[in-house]
Amino acid sequence: MATDETPNENLSVEYTPTEADGDMFGGAPAKKAQHFWPSAKRLMGLLRPERAKMSFVVLLVIISVVFTVIAPKVLGQAMDVIFNGVLGKQLPAGVPLDDVIAQLRAEGNTQFADMLSGTSVVPGEGIDFVRLSQLIFIVLGLYLVASFLTWAQGFILNGLVMRIVYKLRQDIEEKLNRLPLSYFDTRQRGDLMSRVTNDVDNVQAALQQAFSQLVQSLLTVIGIAAMMFIVSWQLALIALIALPLSALIAGVIGVRSQKLFAAQWKNTGALNGHIEETFSGQEIVRAFGRDKEMLEEFDARNDQLFTASFGAQFVSGMIMPAMTFVSYLSYVMIAVVGGLRVASGQMTLGDATAFIQYSREFTQPISEMASLANMLQSGVASAERTFELLDAEEQEPDQVSASLPEPTDGHVEFQGVSFRYSEDVPLIENLSFSAEPGHTVAIVGPTGAGKTTLVNLVMRFYELTAGRILLDGVDVHTLSRDELRSQVGMVLQDAWLFGGTIRENIRYGRLDATDEEVVAAAQATMVDRFVRQLPHGYDTVLDADGGSVSAGERQLITIARAFIANPSLLILDEATSSVDTRTELLVQQAMAALRSDRTSFVIAHRLSTIRDAHTILVMESGRIVEQGNHEELLARRGAYFALYQAQFQGGVSADDDAFESDEALEPN
Repeated sequence: MATDETPNENLSVEYTPTEADGDMFGGAPAKKAQHFWPSAKRLMGLLRPERAKMSFVVLLVIISVVFTVIAPKVLGQAMDVIFNGVLGKQLPAGVPLDDVIAQLRAEGNTQFADMLSGTSVVPGEGIDFVRLSQLIFIVLGLYLVASFLTWAQGFILNGLVMRIVYKLRQDIEEKLNRLPLSYFDTRQRGDLMSRVTNDVDNVQAALQQAFSQLVQSLLTVIGIAAMMFIVSWQLALIALIALPLSALIAGVIGVRSQKLFAAQWKNTGALNGHIEETFSGQEIVRAFGRDKEMLEEFDARNDQLFTASFGAQFVSGMIMPAMTFVSYLSYVMIAVVGGLRVASGQMTLGDATAFIQYSREFTQPISEMASLANMLQSGVASAERTFELLDAEEQEPDQVSASLPEPTDGHVEFQGVSFRYSEDVPLIENLSFSAEPGHTVAIVGPTGAGKTTLVNLVMRFYELTAGRILLDGVDVHTLSRDELRSQVGMVLQDAWLFGGTIRENIRYGRLDATDEEVVAAAQATMVDRFVRQLPHGYDTVLDADGGSVSAGERQLITIARAFIANPSLLILDEATSSVDTRTELLVQQAMAALRSDRTSFVIAHRLSTIRDAHTILVMESGRIVEQGNHEELLARRGAYFALYQAQFQGGVSADDDAFESDEALEPN
């Protein structure tokens, strides 16, 4: 609710970053870096309700990795079958291999002899195609099963991650409904929207992709490392040189990219907030000719986002080329040393082939882990922003110890009420007054006097600093907010309509209302007369800002919405300030029908709308400085008289300036 007393009302434009948001410009270290591991642990904690299926996913990953790492070894055996068959066909049949090797050494062909000593060649025999076929089918089967298991674990993981994110969105929505109004007063709506949408989507991507692939890559590295040591521990030591180099690259580049990703998501929220404000206030932007300034502001924020995003992507993009270089370096060393060992008969060609394949597959998951680490870091940065929202201090929980009488008369009494938005800035101090059942209480005064705050306190949008507010003798603090607000109808200065039909917007006041009751409410509040002229009548679809009807008609629909709720207490917050004189008459008639037999609080700057109020409260700096009806207050020639003179005669003295409202409209 927009109020004229809400503190820091311009915060929708100038957003103050929180600690968790990091540096907006990406130049200074982002604060999120200090909370990475706690946030990552909490992010992983979201998987706890699905731990049984997660365990099954991990089991599938393990089996898939085992089959994947065994396959190159079997393929190496197939390579040995081919190699041994080719060599055996060239050697004399029936001669023992040892004799062939001895003869080669005697002839001085020591290198070939050494190579043959490391094989199981049978002189005179060619390729064993039966054995070769078996090995090939085994390799194909291993890869086929591993691929199926990879698909299965991805399918299961996607399902459980979607359930987790579904629950996370539910928690966020429920959290938003438990947050006090002050939380939204001090935050940019676009940034909140970014946390609820973009950041949650990023968390989903991190859980859906980074987690399973990181687990698979880690297990693959472990499995391949074990197989490399089984095949050749000497070559394995050479291959492991890549590990410290990869860790160094991931550590140095990863830390920097994490900070930049935090700044990227912060700037995304800031840009979204600016866009939301520009679109929502498009009429104001055009009316004041601020298109250029808003575009310049957009360009500035867009540049900040570009700088942060480019930096994050550039830095994270350096990981893969660096890891690829390390991979090639390791590959060259293994190829050279492996070739020498095959030539010297210290290992078979099949083992060398398998090891080279292992070395290629060894660096690939390391590179993937480094790349996925950036995705996980980005996800954790978004998760931390989401957790900050979930951890925000909630409104004081209901302490229900009483209930309202049936029926509720609407007698409201303020007893020594004090309230302040900030502890060191008092707003309302020791305020006491009473609103009788069925009476209309008008509240007037300058901007910032506490008018809207007063009715917000009745609704318990804010909690009192001191004192009590009684509704029919019951302290509203002892009631549930739902019970209290079910007795209150509100018509605000900004006529907010929801996307849907006119019928649905009126029924929003009471969801179980019948079509007949909707029409009756519309007739009582002057809505029916213009709805009947629309092509689709009550089924006319409105967009969120009610653009298909005029401002006055939107206001009448909101009055009908309050009418159908049948509240015992009514709050009208400057409900006629945005309509023309002719429409104002209709709105006043509709409000008169709405106020009938109800206690009403009317906040007004246009004094012509409150002349018939039973009681007029004149507020200044959170205090009631005058109280009475229209005639009584004019006769006193005090604050109300000065305000009245300022509006209707244009003559205001210097002493009267304190009571002039900068939102006051010209008289009819």
